[in-house]
Amino acid sequence: MREKELRLALVCYGGISLAVYMHGITKEVWRLARASRAFHDGRFCTGSQNVYRRLLERIEAHAGLKLTVFSDIVAGASAGGINGIFLAQAVATGQSLDPLTDLWLDAADVEQLIDPEARATRLSKLWAIPLAMLADRGGEAIESVDPDTRAEVRRKLSSFVRSRWFEPPFGGEVFTNLLLDALDAMAASEAGPPLLPDEQPLDLFVTVTDFRGHPERLRLNSPSEVVETEHRLTISFTDRGGAERTLGASAELAFAARATASFPGAFPPFTVAELDTVLAARDVQWRGRSRFLERTLPRHSAAGMADTAALIDGSVLSNAPFRPAMDALKNRSSRREIDRRFVFIDPKPGLRSIRIGGASGSEAPGFFSTILGALTEIPREQPIRDNLEALQGRSERIARMRRVIEALRDEVEEAIVQLFGGTFFLDSPTPARIASWRSRAQTEAAKRSGPAYAAYGHLKLSGVVEELAGLIRRVTPRGIGPTRTQAREAIWAELQRRGLERVSAPGGGATAAAISFFREHDLGFRIRRLRFLAQRLSAIQEANEDLAVACEGFERCIYAILALYLEREMASFFSDEVAALACIVTEEAGAAIDAIGAARDLRRIDDDADRLLSDALAALPRAERRDMLFAYLGFAFYDLTTLSLTGPEADGEFDAVKVDRISPDDATAIRAGGAEATLKGIRFNSFGAFFSRAYRENDYLWGRLHGADRLIDIVLSTLPVHRTLPPGVAAELKRDLFRAILEEEEPRLRAVPALFEKLRAEIG
Repeated sequence: MREKELRLALVCYGGISLAVYMHGITKEVWRLARASRAFHDGRFCTGSQNVYRRLLERIEAHAGLKLTVFSDIVAGASAGGINGIFLAQAVATGQSLDPLTDLWLDAADVEQLIDPEARATRLSKLWAIPLAMLADRGGEAIESVDPDTRAEVRRKLSSFVRSRWFEPPFGGEVFTNLLLDALDAMAASEAGPPLLPDEQPLDLFVTVTDFRGHPERLRLNSPSEVVETEHRLTISFTDRGGAERTLGASAELAFAARATASFPGAFPPFTVAELDTVLAARDVQWRGRSRFLERTLPRHSAAGMADTAALIDGSVLSNAPFRPAMDALKNRSSRREIDRRFVFIDPKPGLRSIRIGGASGSEAPGFFSTILGALTEIPREQPIRDNLEALQGRSERIARMRRVIEALRDEVEEAIVQLFGGTFFLDSPTPARIASWRSRAQTEAAKRSGPAYAAYGHLKLSGVVEELAGLIRRVTPRGIGPTRTQAREAIWAELQRRGLERVSAPGGGATAAAISFFREHDLGFRIRRLRFLAQRLSAIQEANEDLAVACEGFERCIYAILALYLEREMASFFSDEVAALACIVTEEAGAAIDAIGAARDLRRIDDDADRLLSDALAALPRAERRDMLFAYLGFAFYDLTTLSLTGPEADGEFDAVKVDRISPDDATAIRAGGAEATLKGIRFNSFGAFFSRAYRENDYLWGRLHGADRLIDIVLSTLPVHRTLPPGVAAELKRDLFRAILEEEEPRLRAVPALFEKLRAEIG
């Protein structure tokens, strides 16, 4: 049975009141991940999760693929940032996401969010009531609102318009308290297992805008340094796995959620002082406050101004935070075949959040629309082309590397045959023979490369140094020990002392010092070689499906060996003694490097790998055994040529990235027409759902349905080439899933009974 991981990197856009719709989608991601975990643990599921479990069972039965689905990278801005934070917390801890549903449905209402001091009285600004009647898009009257919600919207809109002016109507402390309440309710919920494989990291990023900005130094030729003001901030949380998974304290998660969704004009800018006030009123101590602020607001903390930093909505400058999610790929490893997807949630493609007017059509924009559009519309609505082109460039580099390997294949295999003779592949590949062949092949590859080996060797050496510096930073407690730059400089100084300023020998190949160092520390080469074997094996399986069963044992062997090496990248692998030496690497670099090498014991792991490979090769048919031996022994030749092509991808997942969108325009299994035909929150410049419980219930339910529709499509798109489910199965699963969602939500969503009737008729 082939095994594959579908890894979702989720990017959640801002959308103001469409946060409720996006929550419905993220809730489906959560349910799919829970179903996947239950499927692999052999546990029973109910409701919609059982439909997802059946989907995975059908894929296993009909396509011979055991699929694991999870989200390990989450990035969001504004309302999408809040949804991303709560989803990531649920994934890391196994807690329920239902408390966030209650927050959006019950509390995301103008009457709940408005600052108590800003509430309108019966006689407040009576002259402003007519303004409320014309507040919808394009000057449409309030009578355009759905008849069954018109009275509610008129009342709340009137109260909202007559609340205080020239100050934000919504209360910052009110919102912070609501976020903390929801986090506390999650913590009190019945938790299941984390929704990630053991030791799989989880990264969360939310964007924030620093209103006043902070200084950033830029190095130039002349002058040597300049200072610019930077307003973009990214607040990050990382869970590296282990026995107790956690992203951060509730106060820190609430900090990020409140800051990223501080919509200008609606909420006051967020400050640390506001959170301190709320926590004090709740009698909650914020342990780790100083460390968090030093990490999140380093420039402000250094200047002693972290408490007064004014933070506003993250979507002002970064509404689609692809970049931090893309950077997180460098820290990912793989233990089996991977299908990496970037899935972005866009609740209203083609519709602006803030519509000032004059931005489209034949008429030139007016004075105020030009100014306001430049300040609000255009910065928020920048397309994601640059991000997608960067992802495409990464995939193209991987494809280019694979084309180079394929072009070199005949020459490399000829070199292996010349080195060992044409008949050695017919011998039994014992562990001792594999070790001997591997050593000879690596030595020959280095000698044949001539002067080029010096560049390759130094590139490998630089990669090992970077890996060691990163590891030292990870094993040292936060706020203690050297920076990555300090660790890197100390390691380089120690390697020069050991004679590694030169890696190529005068007669060709590597120096004895370089060979010894790489055998002790070059984890990257070993991991790249195993991934190369996995890719070659996958190509064999796709070319001949009849060999799938014969290749299963070898595939399990590859990932079993890979796991041995990958666990030696994790900070949790190392003892407190190693961590203590890492803290003083600037004074004792040699001792720290040797301690890491001794803990990893790569030579022993190589021996274990040889034994596992020997057994797995012996079980392969002769032709496939020959192919895999060519790939294994020839990798040293390939790596000499391709390492410089891979760039930063060499250290993380080395698979092409595919991008999928979830939006009302893409989920058409029930109803076409996009956001205009399904969502209510797009009204009043995307504030619509804040004025009606029925609107929120409508958008939340459509979020779940659209998410379910698209997630089934995405899961099925991971199937191997020429393998599909029987005709009609996908449509049947979608219908069952839609019906299960309606059954689950009807008792909760009491304000939209007519919607359930319509949906049941449309679903059939």
